[in-house]
Amino acid sequence: MVTLVRTIRLALKSLLLHKLRSGLTMLGIVFGVFSVIAMLAIGEGASLQVQKQVLELGATNIIVRSVRPPEDPSDTSGSFILSYGLKRADLDLITDTVAAVERAVPIREVSSEARYRHRTLNVRLVGCTADYKNLNRLGVARGRFVADVDQSTTENVAVIAHEVATTLFPGEDPIGRQLRVDSLPLRVIGVTAPRTATAAIGGSLAGQDFNKDIYIPIQTFFGRIGDKNIRWQKGSVSAEEVELSQITLSVPTREVVTPTAEVIRESLNLTHPESDFAVVVPLELLRQAEQIRTIFGIVLGSIAAISLLVGGIGIMNIMLATVTERTREIGIRRALGARRRDIIGQFLGETVVLAGTGGLVGIGCGLLTPAAFYLLQQLATGLLAEGVADSATGRLFTGMQPTVALWSLPLAFGISVGTGVAFGLYPARAAAMMDPIEALRRQ
Repeated sequence: MVTLVRTIRLALKSLLLHKLRSGLTMLGIVFGVFSVIAMLAIGEGASLQVQKQVLELGATNIIVRSVRPPEDPSDTSGSFILSYGLKRADLDLITDTVAAVERAVPIREVSSEARYRHRTLNVRLVGCTADYKNLNRLGVARGRFVADVDQSTTENVAVIAHEVATTLFPGEDPIGRQLRVDSLPLRVIGVTAPRTATAAIGGSLAGQDFNKDIYIPIQTFFGRIGDKNIRWQKGSVSAEEVELSQITLSVPTREVVTPTAEVIRESLNLTHPESDFAVVVPLELLRQAEQIRTIFGIVLGSIAAISLLVGGIGIMNIMLATVTERTREIGIRRALGARRRDIIGQFLGETVVLAGTGGLVGIGCGLLTPAAFYLLQQLATGLLAEGVADSATGRLFTGMQPTVALWSLPLAFGISVGTGVAFGLYPARAAAMMDPIEALRRQ
């Protein structure tokens, strides 16, 4: 222990004789350790965000969505109305024949324009049931959400999202007010709390902005709006007929999710030969996200480790130059009885102190990654155009929070010290192998 302390003190004294050179050499290790921690933190944050979004969909849920089929040029039916997607009969088929399904939530949604006095806003009109609120973890800021009694009475009532309320009703209470969605008058009975928009999850689900939604009873949607949606845009007309946009199903345990999804898929294939639906299993997405997290961490960590490699090469270069400069000192120590292992310990100690100090500084910088990334997000949010910020990539970037993995701190420090030892061993051995007589002759 005494010898170790003496070696460290001697190493510090030697390094402090050339502060600038030691500091510049240390920067390679600092940036290497920092990049390892930062890269892993960003990868961890992105992965956790995706996993959080998948978990919000429900690990015991199965989502069945209508998918617009590609246009068939050989279709000569002459109808300009495209009919596709899930039917109400499909909902009855699933609930009546699949025993594992505990709850089924039908959803019908369409893009619309909401108007109140002279104010307008493009919104998503969603026909749903009372279970939709818990399914998507929506909070109610004022009033109430759609209830079962609203389904039976089919009244023109609506629950508006936070941004709809602030845009159409600035400075006033929207409860009890009447707005129009396209040509449909609706009385506001509730306002939902703000909710973070979700980014797209791979190619399975598109991103959703719940703050621009208007929710109405699904029976009101069927009775007042119907299944046909006709749009005129720039002199052209497009029409489609969809009964249900989505059905979200709940099963009791995770073990039955995958078998139940296969049963539902096979059942719908019999009535939908054109494959105008998709079955999304959040549990499978969660497993994929965990696998991607591991791969992402390995790739980012490997890229960042290149910085440590460059820093190690810099240490070797400086230590070789140091050995050349201190040849006479080495000769004097050998003449006074120092053994080769003492010389190796001396120069290896300097390398380890240099790399270890750089590793500690790099860890300190790495711990500041979340704060630095937050400032970058604020800067980017102010500079990005609104369309870019609202895109799936923009929401992923602005909503991500890097998470420093505690296991990455000792890993990065250990790699930095290991790099110092690996790249300092050759210069130390070169110093120890010098002939004492030849070393003393050097000026």
